[in-house]
Amino acid sequence: MTLTLNNLFTKELPADNLSDNTPRPVYQACFSFVSPKIPSNPSLIHLSIDVAKQIGLEPEELEDDDFLAVFSGTKIYPNTQPFAMCYAGHQFGNWAGQLGDGRAINLMEVTHEGKNFTLQLKGAGPTPYSRTADGFAVLRSSIREYLCAEAMHHLGVPTTRSLSLISTGDEVLRDIMYNGNPAYEKGAVVCRVAPSFIRFGNFEIFAARQDHTNLKLLADFTIQHYFPSINETGKEKYIQFFEAVSKSTLEMILNWQRVGFVHGVMNTDNMSIHGITIDYGPYGWLEDYNPTWTPNTTDNQHKRYRFKNQPQIGLWNLYQLANALYPLIEETQGLEAILDAYTKEYDAKYLQMMQSKLGLQIQHIADRSLIQELIDLLQEIETDMTIFFRNLSLVLKNDTPATALSKIEFAFYKANDCNESITLKWHNWFSKYIDRLQLEIVSDAERSIAMNQVNPKYVLRNYMAQLCIDAAEQEDYSILKELFELLQKPYEEQPEYEKWFAKRPDWARVKIGCSMLSCSS
Repeated sequence: MTLTLNNLFTKELPADNLSDNTPRPVYQACFSFVSPKIPSNPSLIHLSIDVAKQIGLEPEELEDDDFLAVFSGTKIYPNTQPFAMCYAGHQFGNWAGQLGDGRAINLMEVTHEGKNFTLQLKGAGPTPYSRTADGFAVLRSSIREYLCAEAMHHLGVPTTRSLSLISTGDEVLRDIMYNGNPAYEKGAVVCRVAPSFIRFGNFEIFAARQDHTNLKLLADFTIQHYFPSINETGKEKYIQFFEAVSKSTLEMILNWQRVGFVHGVMNTDNMSIHGITIDYGPYGWLEDYNPTWTPNTTDNQHKRYRFKNQPQIGLWNLYQLANALYPLIEETQGLEAILDAYTKEYDAKYLQMMQSKLGLQIQHIADRSLIQELIDLLQEIETDMTIFFRNLSLVLKNDTPATALSKIEFAFYKANDCNESITLKWHNWFSKYIDRLQLEIVSDAERSIAMNQVNPKYVLRNYMAQLCIDAAEQEDYSILKELFELLQKPYEEQPEYEKWFAKRPDWARVKIGCSMLSCSS
């Protein structure tokens, strides 16, 4: 197995001068060298040939014993030193101080076809940043991470990727719902792939400690290697960097809202400077269209990270990054202009995104009210978001409101709840929508094709992941393989997988792992 190394992060940035691998504060360092814990009986469950190819591995190399050894943490790849990054963060709006890679170990940095990649194991054992945890991960959370990253990629949502899912052969003690009932579960590791895993929190920790020397080192390093289009010097360089991060963050969250994804833990330490989705913990897709839903039990009371809040939380997190970069700029005007632009730009792009979901290509002044009426109406009766928008493409310009309603009513969880009053509201909305469609130049068929390119037919619903987990815990990986194939083409009909185009079953409403999840790994 041959990879082209660059190891930029560890070559150019300061390392922790201690080798003690116990939880402790780490100062004046971007990372600590640390080795993965060797698993007792590693076994490959699944891997992505697409991701392997992206980082420069050939199919035959994936069957090499070295592949399993390196990506299970059994063996360290030659000429590399695995490391865990030091960063801080705001968690649920509160400053948490030093956090860092508590259960993630960066194996190496590689380059292939002019692109840089960091290969990171999640669940490979303790680091100086593990605090009171053990640094391991369990099979259920590893499956969710492995599948979700690939599902998001194929949905067109910026994300980390998943290279491999490996069982460790070890058991891990977890209290799944934090209710005093811990139990042993099967351990696993996922290899995550990203340009880098640099987060907002990497900058926050140096700013908070007034370590402006290392703050500048990290910022200059990041701009040089990951933002090569920035040619400015001095303060303007950091302002342009912040603007780039702001724009990519906005695009990422816009895509979350488009497909109904809820991250669940939008802490600043879970925000990538690349504008990619990282750290898949208690995530979920909206089943019924409920803007106040969060999948995170920890957030159940205040719902800070609920679906409708994600754009505003993205902005809040950008404010924290702006504060962290301020010592390098020492003036607020440029940063404030970027932050002010975020809200206006998001508002405009959200309108465009929703118009595309409705198949509206011509701009019209009434579209905002049409969209808002729909959002309100989707909450009148429990309506599956994914199914509704997918089936909306079946509506024709010459349909009656009653015919149009019949084409989307499969999205209703309980059709009997659609009483006379709600039916009338739907008829009124469809009357306006059909009138609006008359303004469109494209044919019904052309509009349907365009809508089906932004409204997925298949997403990784929590109940689907749970069925996969239940089977995998019995060493049956058939559902995992099926879902992996399905989620690579989420916008295609795939009639052989039609059973997955279904509403959440009743049993999944309250089942642990389906309705709500914890941060437990």
